[in-house]
Amino acid sequence: MSAGPERWAVVGGGMLGLTLALRLAGEGREVTLIESAATAGGLASPWRLETPDGPVTWDRHYHVTLLSDTALRGLLAELGLEPELRWGDTRTGYWAQERLSPVSTPSEFLALPGLSPVAKARLAATIAVGGRIRDWHHMEQIPVAQWLTRWSGRATFERFWLPLLRAKLGEAWPDTSAAFLWATIRRLTAARRQGLGRERFGYVAGGYAKVLDRLAARLAERGVTLRTGATVERVEAASGGGLTATVAGAEPEHFDRVAVTTDAPTAVRICGGLSVEERERLQGIRYQGIVCASLLLRAPLSPYYLTYLFDEMPFTAVVEMTALVDPAELGGHCLVYLPRYVAPDDPLLDAPDAEIRRSFVAALARMHPSVDDEAIAAFRVSRVRRVFAIPTIGYSARVPPMDTSVPGLHLVGSAQIVNGTLNVNETVQLAEAAASRLCATASAVPARVES
Repeated sequence: MSAGPERWAVVGGGMLGLTLALRLAGEGREVTLIESAATAGGLASPWRLETPDGPVTWDRHYHVTLLSDTALRGLLAELGLEPELRWGDTRTGYWAQERLSPVSTPSEFLALPGLSPVAKARLAATIAVGGRIRDWHHMEQIPVAQWLTRWSGRATFERFWLPLLRAKLGEAWPDTSAAFLWATIRRLTAARRQGLGRERFGYVAGGYAKVLDRLAARLAERGVTLRTGATVERVEAASGGGLTATVAGAEPEHFDRVAVTTDAPTAVRICGGLSVEERERLQGIRYQGIVCASLLLRAPLSPYYLTYLFDEMPFTAVVEMTALVDPAELGGHCLVYLPRYVAPDDPLLDAPDAEIRRSFVAALARMHPSVDDEAIAAFRVSRVRRVFAIPTIGYSARVPPMDTSVPGLHLVGSAQIVNGTLNVNETVQLAEAAASRLCATASAVPARVES
């Protein structure tokens, strides 16, 4: 008989699961990473856009790296990708009353249409106050509408903030805490050189396809077994100790510990033996999904990386990625994302691509009349039912802990990001904190014995 390394299964191969597996393997664990999709990466995964000039591969959803993203930048440096980071200043636009205006600098901000000078002053003060607050626990107890109305005033809330809240949170905005806005302001102001000055964003040359390829290679070097196209149907306690994980079409496999990194409804479905209270906590988490169209255009639309929308549109923002990314990365095309955040049961998630294309392109043409079928080299739609957990009032008190009542079964999900926004940097932070904590608790448990 000989002592062997502790065997772990990590369920879910997004950036959270990939980073967690890397850190667990670095601590001497024997790790198997199981992902239901054909490729790993989750929300950060790349895909192909077919154009008449040939295929283009880039990120399925829009991602940027900020100068303040220390966890992500540390991982990129570890993977040897820091020299591949490309940085640039981005500008922001504002579409209101059928008019596109810049809003990147203090002078442009002061020229915003539709708001009085007093309203603009209160709006600027609101952002400044939000950037100085440190006690997010207090903000978590205040409805976001109440906090914004107090600082910005009712008119500014209705004309400026409410369209933005509806764009990101849909009909869940009245139940959202002010901590959501605090986290958003904190992340964006951390990227600014000064006050309302220009933001400094970056990306890895080659996109997340390169990041994920390098990460997969590093996992292989650490001895991690990566299984894709494998759907875990059940994780439960084994009669002789440890746990079994059952993949569709395969026999149950034994592990000493299992970390489930999926969304909460999936965790409820596959994790056997959870207590009633644990299941209720998981089922109580509310999510927003996304329908996100990727367009490859033959010419740029505007100088703005992000355009906020205050007129009613079928999408909730315009993200012109090639205002940051070199078009040479995309075969000379210009990449635009048109996202719409929706509830998980929104009919738009089941709408045909052709219907979404007609609606989205017609609306985009209102803003940019040059957009027509001839201008579009590729159009593809991504749908994800559960992207991020809505930070409702008192959210942190209801988040399920990592440890469960089933010995060796741990939940490490993005819903545990309670004082931030869902982005790759905070996902990496969560994975690294979880690995450190779980390895510390596991070190008190005797190593498994093999015969």
